[in-house]
Amino acid sequence: MHFNNFPFPTVSPEEAASFIRSGQTIAVGGFTAAGSVKAVTRALAERIRGEKSKEPFRIRVLAGASTDANVDDALAEVGAISYRIPYQSSGLLRKQINERSVEFVDMHLSSMMPLLKCGALGTIDIAIFEAAALSRKGHVLLTSAVGPVPTFARMARSIIVEINAYHPDSLEGLHDIYELAPPPHMREVPIYRASDRIGATLMRVDPAKIIAVVRTNVPDTPVPFQPVDATSRQIGENIVQFLLEERLAGRIPKTFLPLQAGVGNVSNALMGALCADRAFPPFDMYSEVLQDTVFDGIESGRIRFASSAGLAVSPAVLRHIYDHLPTYRKKLVLRPQEITNHPEIIRRLGLIGINTALEVDIWGNVNSTHVCGSHLINGIGGSGDFARNCYISIFATPSTAKGGAISCIVPLCSHVDHTEHDTQIFVTERGVADLRGRGPRERARLIIDRCAHPDFQPLLRDYLDKGAEGRVGLDIRKAFDVHSAYREKGTMRPAEGT
Repeated sequence: MHFNNFPFPTVSPEEAASFIRSGQTIAVGGFTAAGSVKAVTRALAERIRGEKSKEPFRIRVLAGASTDANVDDALAEVGAISYRIPYQSSGLLRKQINERSVEFVDMHLSSMMPLLKCGALGTIDIAIFEAAALSRKGHVLLTSAVGPVPTFARMARSIIVEINAYHPDSLEGLHDIYELAPPPHMREVPIYRASDRIGATLMRVDPAKIIAVVRTNVPDTPVPFQPVDATSRQIGENIVQFLLEERLAGRIPKTFLPLQAGVGNVSNALMGALCADRAFPPFDMYSEVLQDTVFDGIESGRIRFASSAGLAVSPAVLRHIYDHLPTYRKKLVLRPQEITNHPEIIRRLGLIGINTALEVDIWGNVNSTHVCGSHLINGIGGSGDFARNCYISIFATPSTAKGGAISCIVPLCSHVDHTEHDTQIFVTERGVADLRGRGPRERARLIIDRCAHPDFQPLLRDYLDKGAEGRVGLDIRKAFDVHSAYREKGTMRPAEGT
């Protein structure tokens, strides 16, 4: 393939940004900070900042998940985002969403592409995405993520490509580009192992739609994770012990099953514990994003293969992957998010899924997204895709937060992202509650006894024991007392003597 010998106009970021008009819908590539757009949206923000127009410049922004500071932060700084979907992690954008100046749609990541394809999300005016290389016939070599890009590029009226020299054109072979047809033409997705490849190594776009190419040389800037603390480490060890017991009981095959894990400290601690425990055989990963600890596991031989939509790794680990591409082409694949998060594949592979919760109630519902029911943090992301469809679904959370002022186990979640029907296993640093096959009140006692912090167990038991009549015994009058206390006093802890 002859890359980068093309007739498309190569322009500055500022010239490319000039194609974007207020009121348009812009779709940006990448998945988290991996492969995120680096230059054009930043240039657009600077242009808006310098303009003296009386009318506000507002655009709708679609992405695969979160982005990096060059997209969400830069555009939020100039008030340019009117609508955002389906996930974000920007502090400033979060503030604007919670102030209701930005309309935000929090959506399962697997649900976005079907809605886009049927027209329910409107028309994409311009798709902007990053590539390592581009051919005159529209063959695109993507960089450190695939995410939503194949669908965005196909459905957009126009395309702007950022060719980022930081990513080598020797990346070819790392990607597996496969797009699902809409109903009634959708076929089964023939992935039976995490390592199966079913698509093309290059993405193909209509050359007539490419209106500009921008050249950059900028690394990804993933959000750094904090060092693993004692609580996260204990949660990780509790999960490992649970999985060992499941394997010993024959509920997990001796060859183990593929693993999905979200991002963050708990995931890092879990992967570290799994890879260190020789009681487990080597295993595969089939996940949305991969962190540094996954590549520690690949290097040690504990992880055989990893499938993902993007690489949420440090610059040092990304450079290591690029320096050893012949090896990693055999052990790593990057796919579109409609494949990594597809319910059919998740269920067929029998994934073990581990995701984090903001709060859990004693009935088994999970809040992943909103503080006190109203203030968004980031979004649901792909956790629901995996929670409902995994062979074993685990939600992990510390038992308390804010220095012990908040109980992460509550009488009733203030916002529900995952219902009791989709949850199986809860884990805190206190222990493990296996809810499979349990009725509501038995579930409640397991969660209180095994997961709640001792300081809050009396309050939770009192709520359960004095609850209303009926199958569940939910007392709606007292269900949110702990949340009200936190809003009023900054703590859920009961006053002394009560």
